[in-house]
Amino acid sequence: MSDYRFAVRDIISEPYAVAPQLTARLRIEESTGVQVHAIALRCQVRIEPQRRRYDEVSAAALLGLFGERARWSDTLKPFTWMHCNATVPGFSGHAEFALALPCTYDLDVIGTRYLHALDAGDIPLTFLFSGTIFTRAESGFAVEPVPWACEAHFDLPVFVWRQMIESYFPDTGWLRLSSDTLVALAEFRARHGVTSWDETIDKLLGDAS
Repeated sequence: MSDYRFAVRDIISEPYAVAPQLTARLRIEESTGVQVHAIALRCQVRIEPQRRRYDEVSAAALLGLFGERARWSDTLKPFTWMHCNATVPGFSGHAEFALALPCTYDLDVIGTRYLHALDAGDIPLTFLFSGTIFTRAESGFAVEPVPWACEAHFDLPVFVWRQMIESYFPDTGWLRLSSDTLVALAEFRARHGVTSWDETIDKLLGDAS
């Protein structure tokens, strides 16, 4: 019976992608000598926030996600960050390949809100693998599933994620607003003779305080 082991070697910020992207460099090992023709790989990437410490600044920034520290034993739980796919070419023994991790700066997405709240340290990640393995057999090809127990862990430095976001959104953030809110903001901007969206929001915040 074939035996597979996955490991995440590194995660880097991809500088030339069309949209924000991290790239994970993975290694897969098969210890029984099976000739693998290809793997159609699926991966669920989970963030495990309970595996790191938080200072008071980060705890305050995470209030909207996890509540007060007193509740963290109930609320600080692993959650899915993304699903991604890759095709692993044929190999025998071991192979290394790249897994694209497409990212968003939409602050309505829980993963982005969590990452945005962190200034330093690492982001504890778990990669859960599934998919289909195509192996060579005497009569052609054989098919088997990626074993359900295949997973890997990696601590992603926060600065790598921030480096990626800064390269795509330099000194800016991103908010998704409804069409009605955008119309209202545009009317407020025109009515007050404001010259930029930053100034519009600053004026609204000033009026509110």
